[in-house]
Amino acid sequence: MLAPERRTRADIISAVAIAVLVAVAALVVWARGDATGTESVIAQTPATTPPTADKLPANLRELWHAPDDASARALASGGAVITGSEGTVTGRDPATGAELWRYRRDMPLCGVEAQFGMVVAVYRDQRGCSQATLLAGDTGERRTARSSYMDPSVRLSVDGTYVLAQGERRLEMWRSDLVRTLEYGYVDAPVNVKTQPRKGCTLLSAASSSSRLAVLERCPDDPASRLTVLNPAPKDNTVPEEYGSHVLAGAGADSPGVRVIAVSDSRIVLYLPGGTVSGAGESTPPRLAVYDSTGNPLVVHQLSAPLAENTTTTRIGSSYLVFTGNSLIALNASTFDPLWAASNAVGSPALMAGRLLMPVTGGLAVLDPTSGADVGRIPVERPGYTGSPISLAVLGTTVLELRDGELHALG
Repeated sequence: MLAPERRTRADIISAVAIAVLVAVAALVVWARGDATGTESVIAQTPATTPPTADKLPANLRELWHAPDDASARALASGGAVITGSEGTVTGRDPATGAELWRYRRDMPLCGVEAQFGMVVAVYRDQRGCSQATLLAGDTGERRTARSSYMDPSVRLSVDGTYVLAQGERRLEMWRSDLVRTLEYGYVDAPVNVKTQPRKGCTLLSAASSSSRLAVLERCPDDPASRLTVLNPAPKDNTVPEEYGSHVLAGAGADSPGVRVIAVSDSRIVLYLPGGTVSGAGESTPPRLAVYDSTGNPLVVHQLSAPLAENTTTTRIGSSYLVFTGNSLIALNASTFDPLWAASNAVGSPALMAGRLLMPVTGGLAVLDPTSGADVGRIPVERPGYTGSPISLAVLGTTVLELRDGELHALG
């Protein structure tokens, strides 16, 4: 018989060393894990969406305000007002501003959006704005999450079906459950690089509908910006499906100021800055150019003045409402033909009791949504307001104004 093995002093030291290394590795994984730097406080009682206002208020005063520098527009979801600042997304009572729920991570907050009673919060880690979390608007409960390579900053937008996260080199489309339906632009996985139609392009602007994604990009070999029309949900999310891709022509086509204004299932409207075509010698005014669903030009509408860099588009009913920087232009949702224009706007509008509320200096102009006629005025005091664009939203009888990095609730 063989003699039984004996443990030596060296064996014991080795075993202890291995145990210490395992413990240290586990501690490092825990310290770097997502859950370690996350705080989630859900609502004790789900928020309820207040009844829609049936009449306009005669006057408005500020009820409360809170920091909100991560949102691109005033947000409400699931009966709660949503704010985002310093890594924290908060659901608030619309009347008092009291915290109903909060979700915090020890990462920079890239952006916040809301759709279908859900809130999308995107955080930045070493791979860019790659950490996306889906929260219930009424309780703040975490529903799902996703992670992928993204740019250091992204612009979030929603179209009623998808979420679009657009960076300078790359964009993604997400379903309502954050499942990716499309990646476009720079691809970090070597196996997927050849699936992209072009390389090295800068993504200037993008917008989407339920069946079309329009991307303005500037590619190394192109003399001007390129309009590419894509399927937002192709069969393979890593293989873009193009409906058309064309290099723009005419004055302003090579300007960095070109942008996608709005996208429907059958039309795309772009902003083309004015300028002089090389060799022509004639100056062309700024214009809105309408294209079909494959990117072919249809019609051009001249503008009396250039659009500001902070131009925004809001879909309300059967119109797309374009805030130009100093006015509001209503476009028909089917054809993108201009319907009317209202002057003296300082931000984007919202609908309340069947009327459009448009922010103006010293208050809110009340407009007829069909004709744009000014039918009233609600005074609003804005102490300390610096003149930055105002984004409006309405939740019940509470009017929300996002301005100067803070959300102000008026009632």
